[in-house]
Amino acid sequence: MSASHPSVQRILTGITPSGTPHLGNYAGAIRPAIAASRQQGVESFYFLADYHALIKTTDPARVQRSTLEISATWLAAGLDTERVWFYRQSDIPGIPELAWLLACVAGKGLLNRAHAYKAAVDKNVAAQEDADAGVNMGLFMYPVLMAADILMFKSHKVPVGRDQIQHIEMARDMAASFNHLYGEHFVLPEAEVDASVATLPGLDGRKMSKSYDNTIPLFAPAAELKRLIFSIVTDSKAPGEPKDAEGSALFQLYQAFAGAEEARAMRTAFEDGIAWGEAKQALFERIDAVVAPMREKYEALIAEPERIERHLQEGAAKARAIATPFMAELRHAVGLRNLATALTAGAADKPRTAALPQFKQYREADGRFYFKFVDGDGRLLVQSAGFESPREAGRCVAALKQGTPFDIDGDGVYLDGARIGELAEAAQAVQVREALAALAA
Repeated sequence: MSASHPSVQRILTGITPSGTPHLGNYAGAIRPAIAASRQQGVESFYFLADYHALIKTTDPARVQRSTLEISATWLAAGLDTERVWFYRQSDIPGIPELAWLLACVAGKGLLNRAHAYKAAVDKNVAAQEDADAGVNMGLFMYPVLMAADILMFKSHKVPVGRDQIQHIEMARDMAASFNHLYGEHFVLPEAEVDASVATLPGLDGRKMSKSYDNTIPLFAPAAELKRLIFSIVTDSKAPGEPKDAEGSALFQLYQAFAGAEEARAMRTAFEDGIAWGEAKQALFERIDAVVAPMREKYEALIAEPERIERHLQEGAAKARAIATPFMAELRHAVGLRNLATALTAGAADKPRTAALPQFKQYREADGRFYFKFVDGDGRLLVQSAGFESPREAGRCVAALKQGTPFDIDGDGVYLDGARIGELAEAAQAVQVREALAALAA
């Protein structure tokens, strides 16, 4: 594959090897991602995020086994490695190196606000422990490594759940800061959230998740699959009594694996009072019809791990063909250069025009709207509070741009007496006022 053409969209998906894939993973992530990889005008990058897995586990065998199982799952589900880049994160040495370059332009205050880190701190504070108890630097630096994964391949779109939108915003911030300091090297990625992606219920009716221990393994043997499906919790309605399809975990699972006509027929059967045992048998047969051919391929791959390794190594070679020259470009940009050419190369470097301060508006995973004000070097000066609508956030931004009087008391920023945000860590009131004046001028 050649370098990306300007009209081609690059889409990157990271897959953390932690645990055994289940039906929810397949319907919610694997199946739609593989379908997307077949679109024209798209270059798809899929990688096993094994460095990320080390944040949560210190069991080497678990990391290796999960990498094997998840790789085999994607291949068995139909991922065409000739069309896509399919590689293991740890096989691209430029990624951790890029993470360090990004760490040198990422503010600690930015990382302090990462959801996963804040959740760990809040949990510790609630338990009256030290705020950082049990927090390793892998967890704290997770957004930087994720940014390196994304920015290395100049990804345009990154499919994520709503809880990951913040990480894409942080990657954009780091990319913008680097670009400002060293020239335009990175593409600023965008989060792609598909609200229609299926979230399947598990055995107890809650979202299917390993954290709830209510999953149905995707490639469980047929007998085990049937046993698990027959253990799904249902209500006490007897055969002949109408049943609510919308509120039924059985129907939601059936719909995820059936065609439109089959789903309509099952909905009618629910209205006609199908017995739960009969519905579970129909669900088992429907899922097994989809899964059985993939299960056969999966088991063959698991039995020959060298086949999987070959796919990963071939994918890594294609990925390194992009990453290695790009990393050389970035090393030169930051001054990590051959000394024999430093004098002549350095003379050609020209200072860049100073960038202006700017406002950035965005939406967070909590559904609220925010803005941040950064100086010309990309350093955060003001972080807003959350607003119910983008209009409210935009009204505050417009007022500040237009020179409306505002107050700074302690770390709070106030407009018309209402607190609209706070000073960033290490930022000073005079810096905010000077930056706004520079923007106005």
